[in-house]
Amino acid sequence: MTASASTPRPEPRGPVDSSRIPRFAGPATFARLPRLDEVGSADIAVVGVPFDTGVSYRPGARFGGNAIREASRLLRPYNPAQDASPFALAQVADAGDIAANPFHIEEAVETVEAAADDLLATGARLMTLGGDHTIALPLLRSVAKVHGPVALLHFDAHLDTWDTYFGAEYTHGTPFRRAVEEGILDTSALSHVGTRGPLYGKQDLDDDEKLGFGIVTSADVMRRGVDEITDQLRQRIGDRPLYISVDIDVLDPAHAPGTGTPEAGGLTSRELLEIIRGLASCRLVSADLVEVAPAYDHAEITAVAASHTAYELTTIMARQISA
Repeated sequence: MTASASTPRPEPRGPVDSSRIPRFAGPATFARLPRLDEVGSADIAVVGVPFDTGVSYRPGARFGGNAIREASRLLRPYNPAQDASPFALAQVADAGDIAANPFHIEEAVETVEAAADDLLATGARLMTLGGDHTIALPLLRSVAKVHGPVALLHFDAHLDTWDTYFGAEYTHGTPFRRAVEEGILDTSALSHVGTRGPLYGKQDLDDDEKLGFGIVTSADVMRRGVDEITDQLRQRIGDRPLYISVDIDVLDPAHAPGTGTPEAGGLTSRELLEIIRGLASCRLVSADLVEVAPAYDHAEITAVAASHTAYELTTIMARQISA
């Protein structure tokens, strides 16, 4: 949503007032925000992709977007950690879901890319709720059409730079290898954050390094601390357009049991939120949050963490839009 110098910027329509209508009532849009069709256009479109055909272990992330929306009923309009009211700074709206073919991965990838193209063409930035990590590739393709090759921060327990699974090139473990091969990432500014756990072999790390990725493990965050790690990430990103992709399994299973491929020894939800808040000065052009699988999520622990993570990312984008 843009306005000319002579046209006053319309006041954003914010969320339902929870002091008048209980949080548990009404439709579960993200943060109880209006639907995109209710406001016409948006600065930030929150869109779901209920797709998990690309997973290699536990399925269920196709239900993740709606689980995050339900948990986001608890979000309030003022974010004290960033001293901002994001929904008053920019028009944020829930754009519903991109319906992708659950029986054909390649077709689904094409569908997600085309839908993301349409949303980005309106001038919106995307906050995408997955779904599995396969969807990061078509989203990055779309963003790169607008901004050129982008810097990437990838929060995940896993590298997701493997070549194939069972001969399949498009899975939740391969999107960032494909993205580098397609030239849509700025290979001088790529970082994994929170990686840990066993690999197939040391060659996995060698291949990942050749693609241009730096690695900050979950143990690095524990030993060096959030502030030092965040400063390192900011320096690597610089002023490049930045895409952030968050696999919720970056969190320890104690903080995110509801995910498809859990690994012990992960970040706490506090560490993840603080690192993201520390990136507020970076030029965040879009983001995704994936791999929430509510069937394994006890008491909505994972969905709550995911909703707050999406809220922090949305706040960063809203602050930059209003600046």
